Amino acid sequence: MIGSDGEMVGVLSRDEALSLAQEEGLDLVEIQPHGDPPVCRIMDFGKYMFDLQKKANAAKKKQKQVEIKEVKFRPVTDSGDYAIKMRKMREFLEEGDKIKVNIRFRGREMRHQELGREMAEKIERDLGDDIVIESRPRFEGRQMVMMIAPKKKQ
Repeated sequence: MIGSDGEMVGVLSRDEALSLAQEEGLDLVEIQPHGDPPVCRIMDFGKYMFDLQKKANAAKKKQKQVEIKEVKFRPVTDSGDYAIKMRKMREFLEEGDKIKVNIRFRGREMRHQELGREMAEKIERDLGDDIVIESRPRFEGRQMVMMIAPKKKQ
């Protein structure tokens, strides 16, 4: 048995351990039930559970939920719109979010898929070395899809 101060008390019967815990106004908690003999500790169990909950909440607060942001392009997206979308993509990457780049083809644009590939390569070039391409550009129906993630910082 372990006392409330963390010191080893010794091997006691169950009744002796319970009476010792009641004298101190604390709880007798079984720490290692499968040990021979089982190990118990005198502690304030409510305070212990409160501290565990507080630690769990603090760890949860520090986590960042990664979101997937979607940015849509067309093969004929003009340079002004392209610059604005690139600026937004850099902001998303700085926040640690992933980006789904969507290049949509309409009508006869499907015959010029090389324009979409060039657009995807240009996006990759312009974002530079601070990205990881999770999935290369691939077709899903009438749109080309590419996934980009920020590079992990050491």
